[in-house]
Amino acid sequence: MSATLSVRFDDKAKLEALDKLAASMDRSRNWIVNRAIERYLAEQAWQIEKIEQGIAQADRGEFASSEQVEAAFARFRAKARAAE
Repeated sequence: MSATLSVRFDDKAKLEALDKLAASMDRSRNWIVNRAIERYLAEQAWQIEKIEQGIAQADRGEFASSEQVEAAFARFRAKARAAE
């Protein structure tokens, strides 16, 4: 199924960047925008699924223990110190 959607850019630079990208890829604006929307929708669906899984785990009382949380923070602190 094909449908039409109009998009209003809030600044000219975005449209120019879209045109430059389309030209460099030898693709149409439409192709670029459709790929971008596909990726965005997939990313958002993944994120929502993970959030819903986390809420379901919390509803079941599946929480990390205090020891597990402290161990995770200790690893983050060690990585942060190593990066300094």
